[in-house]
Amino acid sequence: MIGDMTMLSEFFIYNVNIKFWLSLTSIIFSLGLYGFLTQTNAIRIFISIEIMLNSVILNFVIFNQIAYPNLIDGQIISIFSIVIVAIETVAGIAILILLFRTKQSTEITDLLMKQR
Repeated sequence: MIGDMTMLSEFFIYNVNIKFWLSLTSIIFSLGLYGFLTQTNAIRIFISIEIMLNSVILNFVIFNQIAYPNLIDGQIISIFSIVIVAIETVAGIAILILLFRTKQSTEITDLLMKQR
């Protein structure tokens, strides 16, 4: 089972053109950017940021596998990036929960309005 997955991943990394991977990560990043620019809900904005960061992390892995297939530098950077993004998300959600308790809303327009 694990051998099959290894063969499948090697097939996709080595036999698929880099233009495909760049197009895929560009589309994923663009979807995240669109969500970030158009959403008014803070949770959806966090999810859009996560999507953009995941496309960047995928680029690290793909470029590492294509440029240096015997090294694991791209995977190490990716794991480090995932940990940093997870910490950032936890801090952002904690701030959002505190704002929700005071404003009773997760809409950005409600959160940015001044209290009178």
